[in-house]
Amino acid sequence: MARRQVAVIYAASTPASLAAKAATQTIPIVFAVGTDPVGIGLVASLAHPGGNITGVTNLNVELFKKCFELMHSLMSPASTIAVLVNPANIAQTASERATIQDAARALGARLVILEASTPGEIESAFEILVSQHVDALVVSGEIFFLTQRDRLVELAARHAVPTIYAYRESFRSPAVS
Repeated sequence: MARRQVAVIYAASTPASLAAKAATQTIPIVFAVGTDPVGIGLVASLAHPGGNITGVTNLNVELFKKCFELMHSLMSPASTIAVLVNPANIAQTASERATIQDAARALGARLVILEASTPGEIESAFEILVSQHVDALVVSGEIFFLTQRDRLVELAARHAVPTIYAYRESFRSPAVS
């Protein structure tokens, strides 16, 4: 896009936003990310992003932490809770891992971190979840999982695993009747 000199670049993920920033300092970039754009070096500050880049964040990392805390409060203290993250989104996953590990330590929670960045890896993550006798699952708000919501809902239902999702849309899946 930078070589084609487009009028504006819209980047709808953390990796795309970082790539766009690295590609041009002149084409306006509008981002939508789920992590702290200041923390990952995308912008100088939220109030004054600077340069040719601006955008929005929904701070999914903080939402992810709250979802984990809520799930922990609903389960027995001896429960093992898994979280599902996307390793392809390096910046967001690093923030999520650190935040969730801190929360698990503070709560004394048993935590399993599962990774998936393809539909096949989602299947594998559920195999691990079942083999490790995980009691509940918290799914990251990373955009990949929203695109895979039907599969996630179907697998959670098949394995009878209480699951919390970052987006309301996950509950409206055709897989749920």
